[in-house]
Amino acid sequence: MTKAAATGRVGIGVVGAGKISEQYLANMRSFPDLDVRFVADLLVERARAAAERFGVPASGTVDQLLARDDVEIIVNLTLPSSHVEVAEAALSSGKHVWNEKPFALDLDSGFTLVEKADGAGLLIGSAPDTFLAPGWQATRRMVDRGDIGRPLTASMVFQTPGPQTWHPNPDFLFQAGGGPLFDMGPYYFTALAQVFGSVTRVAALGASSGPIRTIGAGPRAGETFEVGVATYVTAIYDFELGGVAAATFSFDSPLARVGVVEIAGTEATLAAPDPNEFGGDIRVVKAGGEHWQPVTAKGVGGGRGIGVVDMARALRNGERHRATRQLGLHVLDARLATARSVDNHTFEPVDSRVEAVAPLPPGWDPTQQTV
Repeated sequence: MTKAAATGRVGIGVVGAGKISEQYLANMRSFPDLDVRFVADLLVERARAAAERFGVPASGTVDQLLARDDVEIIVNLTLPSSHVEVAEAALSSGKHVWNEKPFALDLDSGFTLVEKADGAGLLIGSAPDTFLAPGWQATRRMVDRGDIGRPLTASMVFQTPGPQTWHPNPDFLFQAGGGPLFDMGPYYFTALAQVFGSVTRVAALGASSGPIRTIGAGPRAGETFEVGVATYVTAIYDFELGGVAAATFSFDSPLARVGVVEIAGTEATLAAPDPNEFGGDIRVVKAGGEHWQPVTAKGVGGGRGIGVVDMARALRNGERHRATRQLGLHVLDARLATARSVDNHTFEPVDSRVEAVAPLPPGWDPTQQTV
């Protein structure tokens, strides 16, 4: 919980005008509780182009952004290797921070961010915020209600040929902080934590289809780059609340299978929506049943940036936001333990824990003005 401060719309500044900023800027400009006032980037021309495209009134350097008194939350959309540096600078300037995933690249840096934010009385949140969308909120309520009985096990699958097939600059997705485990894993871990709580240990294996990839789209199509991480990871997880999950994350599969999350309980099996999306319905098979039964998830998806809305409302109302630094840090801890298990061929413990995140109230809508 944070102390309520100020009134009116919350001033937002964006750092990083790359590919993902297109979704954030389009969405945040449509959320009336947010006022996007500045876009910053190392390439000021790219910042200017993004600001002009999405109707943001100002753009420039990171230093210019951090010097502004009318910006309260920095939305950090830089490359993973820069997340901590930019977040620390923002906290030092007295601003709250929303980090794109990963929260950090190592636990020490993550803990440093947490301590800095706590010491300054500032909020720092972390993507993904897809678990706040209607599908996963409905999944959480169904499990809490006992609709599937006691949750026992889960299966998670993400497999594609890899982002080099579509991303114009995919190199960073195959370096430290990337790969399918670090790039896509956060969506699945964050969602499953809503059902099973914290991960306690993991056993994993990893592989790669080769050390070189070729860019398949955009102005750099045909260029090659080196791969520095495992591009296939399969793992088994134990959870604090007693569940067990099996997961596969792959950039090596010609056949794409994404968004597969099935949760088996004592009374039913539930197929949850894609944790990387903000829409999608739920399917359930009761014990003894033969066919999936659809369950419509009601609510407004909103898209990337709804976690920033939740943080902004928490600032104004003195409440606790949901995509917390503790959640981001635990999800990082679980992925780092998975990577260690791949390297060491051992079960690896996950020492951090995260408190249960309260569901959103019924009718929560990021497109309504509340502050």
